[in-house]
Formats: sequence, structure tokens, C-alpha cells
Amino acid sequence: MRAVADDARPVVGLVGSDGAYGRWLRRFFEQRMGLEVLGHDPADPASDPPERLLEQARVLVFATPIRQTSDLIAEYVARSGGRERGRLWLDITSLKQAPVDAMLASQAEVVGLHPMTAPLKTPTLKGRVVVVCEQRLDAWRPWLQTLLDALQGEYVRTTPDHHDRVMALVQAMVHAAHLGQAGVLRSFAAELGQPPALMPYRSIGFEMDTAVIARILSLNPEIYEDIQFGNPHTAEVLARLGAEIGRLQALVERGDDAARAEFREHYLSANRQAWGETAVADGSYTFERVGYLLADLTETRRLSVHLPEDRAGSLRALLHVFEEHGVSLSSIHSSRTPAGEIHFRIGFDPGVDVAALRAAAAAIDRSGVGRVLEQP
Repeated sequence: MRAVADDARPVVGLVGSDGAYGRWLRRFFEQRMGLEVLGHDPADPASDPPERLLEQARVLVFATPIRQTSDLIAEYVARSGGRERGRLWLDITSLKQAPVDAMLASQAEVVGLHPMTAPLKTPTLKGRVVVVCEQRLDAWRPWLQTLLDALQGEYVRTTPDHHDRVMALVQAMVHAAHLGQAGVLRSFAAELGQPPALMPYRSIGFEMDTAVIARILSLNPEIYEDIQFGNPHTAEVLARLGAEIGRLQALVERGDDAARAEFREHYLSANRQAWGETAVADGSYTFERVGYLLADLTETRRLSVHLPEDRAGSLRALLHVFEEHGVSLSSIHSSRTPAGEIHFRIGFDPGVDVAALRAAAAAIDRSGVGRVLEQP
């Protein structure tokens, strides 16, 4: 294996640097890895020109829309003309076969990556799944491992074809099912009201499904369109999903005891057996935990606190203030703002002594332990 000792800190060329993930990657490479980053965005003529990336970047990362990625890679292969030999090309597209095939037409080492999450507010991908497709990797293997270690993701390695087949289930089917639900909700809106009017009647499952729908509708529609239309395996998956829904509809319309028995066998017993007891139990426990979190978020007595000093003992000092004022906590959750600040959302029982809680909030502000963002 050849080493790339001279490339321990290579210049990174980012194609698609003005996209959401491109901006996140630029911050990551610069701030977390200390690398120089050149960025070209096809929609921004003021960005670094492709020729500069091809000339100077030892690592080239494609972070472009699914529909454009393969053609754009082919353009860079033609422009590079062999200069990419001994370099590393990566892509982070939601589909892998087409972009990886396009990169393999180059003479670079080639790896396909797929972070299974939208760009985060966090500085790394800690706790998030990243699919890795190593297609042509030799001298750059140690550097790639350094990158993966810095990203702090949870990694699964597979082939591009298997990735795309799985994504037809994990992404295309899930998105399609939720978009279908959104259409049904819209069709009943004139009779029963928009989703906000239905939320007072919510179950945990309905609340989680509507949250997923809202998330899809809030992000870039081009991504969801390309996940459906760009994956050659989507049509088969949607056909099977439609057949299952159609069969259930037919059984409900029959409504007799035989239909109920078929429902129990086909949709409940057979699926439970196929999943296995461990997967069913683990999934059910996850559902319960999410339910507890949703319940905590409805607490009417709460504080939101930012801890300005990210150091060991900061949270202990915050909790000690509540102890001094005789205030018991019922829940505590952390989250990050778009700017990356860590906020703690602290819940209290409805019968909490409000005067004591307000005194504790004032003490937090005075002491500098934290900054209270939401008063009780």
C-alpha cells in the first residue's frame, strides 16, 4: 500500500459548497480537521472555478443535487484529464450506484458516502448513521479513516447497488407513505380541519407521523423528488406498498369474520414472526421512549437555560441551584440551536412552588452559571 504522507493535510475541493450540506462540510473540514477548503458551486459564478479545484485539491467531494451529480462528475473527469491519479474522490449523494460509477471513470481513488440525516446543528455526525461504499481505495485508506473518526458517525459498509436497493425501502417507501398520509389529511381538511385542529386528539403514533410529514415538507423538495424518481428500485417498492394497502382496504370493505382472521394472520402474526421477537421488543421500547419525550415536552412549568461555559461540572452547578431553592425537576432534555448553543429544557410538576422556581431562575442569571431563556 502506498502512503500519502505528503497528503496528511490535503486541500479539499468541495463541489456544491453553497448547498446546505456543502456549507456544513466546509465548516467541518475547516474547524474540525484544520484543512484548507476550496469551494465551487455551479450556481455561484463567484465561487472557486473548477480548474482551481482540479489543480490544487487532493481530495474532491461532490455534494450536489442527486439529479445533477453523475453528469457533474463526468464533467470533472473530462476536465481533469488524468490529473486525478493518486487523489481521492468522494460523494455524499443519497443514491450511490450512478455517482460511484461516474467517479470510477476517473483515475482517482473512489469512495461513496451517504450521511443518513439532513445537515445538523452539531459539529459532527455523532450518533448518526453514515453508509460507506469503498470502491477503489488504497493509499488514501488511512486518511479516510481519519475523516470517519473525526465525523464520529456510526458506519455501515456496503456496495452501491445494495445501498440503492435498501434506500428504496428506508427512504423512498417511508417518504412515500408519509406523503400519502399528507394527501389523505388534506382531502379531509374541509370536513375535519387541518392537522393543527386534529392534534388535540393525537395519539403518540399520529404525533410522530405528522412530525415526519412536517419535516419532509419543511426541507428541500428537490431532495425528496430525486429520492423517488432517481432510484431505479423505487417503483417496485411502491407497487408492493400499494398492493399491501389495497389488500387491507379490500379486507376492511368485506368486514366479515374471515376478513378479520386474514387481517390478523397476514398483517399482524406473519409480520411479527418475520420481524422476530427481539426486533419487535426493541422497536416497541423505542416507541415508548419517544412517547415519554413527547409527554415531557408538554409540561407547562418549564425553564430553558443556556450554559455558556461548556466544561465539566457546569450542569452539576446548575442543578445545585434548584436544590438550594427546594425545587424538584421532573425532566431535563438538551438540544442545540441553529448557532450550535446547547440549551437545557427543564420541566417541573404542575404543583411546583412558582415563587421558589422564579427565585431559582433569578439566581441562575445572577450567578452566571447559565442564562435563563424562558421564564416560568
